[in-house]
Amino acid sequence: MISRLCAIGERIRAEREAQKLSQEELGKATRLGRSRIDQIEHGAYDTDLDDLLLIEHVLDVPLADLIAD
Repeated sequence: MISRLCAIGERIRAEREAQKLSQEELGKATRLGRSRIDQIEHGAYDTDLDDLLLIEHVLDVPLADLIAD
């Protein structure tokens, strides 16, 4: 489970950086906050579907791309 969370977090970080967004900017846009984004990106937070949907919407990336194995 941990490695899957890390993989999802890495994909979110890669997409965020590709769009030149900071964790702070993504945190504000999703209303999750910078620290939650950091935890998600490091696989330290068991991300729920609602959080992923917020991130998907802001990054404009299909959810399947973020969670694909």
